[in-house]
Amino acid sequence: MSAAHESKKFERNTEDREIRAMILAAGLGTRFKPWTDHHPKALVVINGKTLLQRNIEWLVKYGIRKIMINVHHFADQIQDAIHQSLGWGAEIQISDERNELLETGGGLKKASWYFEEDSFLLLNADILTDLNLQAFIDFHQKNNFLATLAVTNRTSSRYFLFDEKNCLCGWRNAKTGEEKGPVSAFPSEKRKSVVQKAFSGIHLIRPSIFPLIRLNGKFSMVDLYLDLAATEWIGSFDHSGSKFVDVGRQESVGEAELLFP
Repeated sequence: MSAAHESKKFERNTEDREIRAMILAAGLGTRFKPWTDHHPKALVVINGKTLLQRNIEWLVKYGIRKIMINVHHFADQIQDAIHQSLGWGAEIQISDERNELLETGGGLKKASWYFEEDSFLLLNADILTDLNLQAFIDFHQKNNFLATLAVTNRTSSRYFLFDEKNCLCGWRNAKTGEEKGPVSAFPSEKRKSVVQKAFSGIHLIRPSIFPLIRLNGKFSMVDLYLDLAATEWIGSFDHSGSKFVDVGRQESVGEAELLFP
């Protein structure tokens, strides 16, 4: 078989791969009180559509129809919304965390059975973006990163840090100056090349991450990535030209309504 034929075969197989997704919707939404005293944050309404509906429709637009959603806070409301809408065109699975909220990393680990041999998308329910998912997927598939994190150049209180090879090397609290990860041991000359990026709460991850997870119970994806950064390639995809808003607080609703009519 010729090299050209092998290349075409690989391209065809890449295109045929099924990307699944998980939406993290289990959180308590404490920053969004008083709404979250009676509702899950995933059901906050922006111009007539909930955050959950908007994110599912965004995924479906790019052909991603198999979606896992974890639930805890007012889980029944989320399940009722999915049932009444017939999943907004997606095939929805529920990862039930009613008994114990596992945070982002623990929640993903609990749902690991859903993700088999193909890379998958992980995203927070309270973000809205028009990021070009196909470009993100293409970038991830062409690189050897264990995970690729969507980032922008926006101002934030916390940043992921990447080295000259676009590999994750740490985390920084901009308010306190605290740093975590391999960067803390970098010599001063190497630290000059470190670039800080604001994380968008969207990941593309290879299932080969699961055997590497040493953490158990409740843990965050940030903790997991910093645990793996010294030995694994975790990269970034900059989508600074995209619309993006973190609807984590009441004050963000106005901005979201302007950006996402």
